[in-house]
Amino acid sequence: MPAHPRPTVRLRRLAGSLSRLRTARGLSREDVAEATGINKATLYRIEKAKVRPQTRTLAAMLTLYGVDPDEQRALTKLLKDSPQPGWWQAYTDELPEEYSTYIEFEDEARSVWNYESLYIPGLLQTEEYARAVIPGGMPSLSREEVDRRVQVRMERQAILDRDPTFHLWAICDEAAIHRAVGGPTVMRDQLLHLVSAMEQPNVTLQVVPFATGAHPGMPGSFVVLQFPDDPSVVYIDSMAGNLFLEEEADVRRYTGLYEHLRAVAISPNATRQLLTRVASEYSASGETGDG
Repeated sequence: MPAHPRPTVRLRRLAGSLSRLRTARGLSREDVAEATGINKATLYRIEKAKVRPQTRTLAAMLTLYGVDPDEQRALTKLLKDSPQPGWWQAYTDELPEEYSTYIEFEDEARSVWNYESLYIPGLLQTEEYARAVIPGGMPSLSREEVDRRVQVRMERQAILDRDPTFHLWAICDEAAIHRAVGGPTVMRDQLLHLVSAMEQPNVTLQVVPFATGAHPGMPGSFVVLQFPDDPSVVYIDSMAGNLFLEEEADVRRYTGLYEHLRAVAISPNATRQLLTRVASEYSASGETGDG
């Protein structure tokens, strides 16, 4: 039983199911420990997705909870699949653990609500923009590390074409489209790429215009990840570190913030017009050599 496994989506789903089943039977962890011989601290870690239960441990818990055979098979399969490697596993030794975990969550999500205050959302970045923005934000990275980060970012974007049930709703502050990352040509191509991406039925993009004034997204970027059979998770990437918020009150608060941002942002159609106009300004700037 590994001491610190990554909190995969499948492991979280299994942990949540076991916690609900125990509660439904009116059992405390002490009751379960007494009846099965499983250490109470181990039960706590299993229900918090901090460890993977052994197969025999899971079987003892499910038997005690009176789970029917079909559900037992489903939960046992969930345990078996919980460490299943994804495409990102090839990069886990080179990426921060929190970022690898985020990629797995994103890959399992039904929808992603992404608000960015200064950047173009990662799932919508062009390779040239990513190649300019990554070392700009992390100047200590080597050329090889930048190349790997760019490669990972491009591979993440495959979800937009691979899974038609996945939906990306992205909102960015107008500042993100005026910051000339990589220069006028890179930004022109980036904005035109956004216009093209908006043609996909599973992509929605809005911009919060400067005219809105103060708004709740100004403190920083965040992502709300929603899953088919799991509670939502909020991800915050900041200079102070990366955070995953899973408490219901936190998720509710950030979901409310996102709803407010959707209300104050301009419509997708108006966003498309704004992006096209600013892209033409970058074109003019590039032709004259300005910027």
